[in-house]
Amino acid sequence: MSSPEGRFVAIERLAAEASRATWRFVARAASGGRVALAARLDGGYAPDAAGSEPHGIAVADLTVAYRGSPALSQVTVDFPAGSMTAVVGPNGAGKSTLLKAIVGILRPLTGRIAHDGASGRDIAYLPQSDEVDRAFPISVGAFVALGRWRFYGAFAPAGAATDAEVRRALDAVGLAAAQDRPIAALSVGQFRRALFARLMLQDAGALLLDEPFAAIDATTTAELLRLIERWHGEGRTIVAVLHDLGQVARHFPRAVLLARRCLAAGATPEVLTKENLALAGFGMDAGEPA
Repeated sequence: MSSPEGRFVAIERLAAEASRATWRFVARAASGGRVALAARLDGGYAPDAAGSEPHGIAVADLTVAYRGSPALSQVTVDFPAGSMTAVVGPNGAGKSTLLKAIVGILRPLTGRIAHDGASGRDIAYLPQSDEVDRAFPISVGAFVALGRWRFYGAFAPAGAATDAEVRRALDAVGLAAAQDRPIAALSVGQFRRALFARLMLQDAGALLLDEPFAAIDATTTAELLRLIERWHGEGRTIVAVLHDLGQVARHFPRAVLLARRCLAAGATPEVLTKENLALAGFGMDAGEPA
C-alpha cells in the first residue's frame, strides 16, 4: 500500500491535470469568440434563434405520471400552426401537465412530442402565478427582460434594445409606471400583466398559457384576451388552459377536452357538447358554453 505522502502527490497531479483540461476547454471555446463561449456555458443563449414564425405541435400517445400515478394516459392531439386552442377539463384532468410536457418541464413515460421542426426556444410558456417565486428581489423591468434571455445570455447586460422593448411591453399591458418596482409589490392582476409582458419579449411562434386569467378582474381579462387575439391574428400558435366554457366558446375556435385522456379535439362547438362534457365530468358552474 502506498504511503500517505504518495497518495497526496497523486491527488495533486490529478487536480493539476483537471485544471489544465478545464483551461484548455475554456481556451478552445474562447477562440471562437463570445458567442461560442456563451453557447457552451449557457444553454439558454441562442442569439440566432428563430423569431415569431408559427409552429405546430403534435402530441402522440403521451403518458405522464406523478409518483407512479398517470396524470395523462395515451393522449394524442395536434395543435396546427397558427391555430388558437383552449384546453379544458375538470380539476385533475391533466391540462397543466400537458403544457409542461410540451415545453419539457415534465418527462413523459411514453409518447412523442413534435414541434414542427422548431426547438424548445420557439415555444413561450406562461406558468400559473403561484409557480413563480415573487419574493425574489427583482424589479418588474428586469423580470420582463428575462423574456429576451436567449438574445443576451448570462454574460452580457440586456442592452439598450432590450430596455426599449421592455418599456414598450410594459406600456402595452398598462404597467409602464411599475418598471422599477419589485415584483413582490404587484397585485395578482398586475403580476399577471407582467407575465404577459415577459411573454411578449420572447417573440415565439407558439405560446402556451396555463390559466392566464386566474384570479384577475374582468377588465384585466378582457385586455389580455385582446392581446392573445392579436397574437393569433399575427399567425402565432396559441394553446391556453381555461376553465370558463363560455369564454372558450366566445373566443377560441378550437378546443381540446381532457380527463386524463383526450375525449375530444377539434372545432369548439363540436368539442363542447353536453354529451362530451358529461363524459368528462366537467362542472357546468364553470360557465355554460354558448
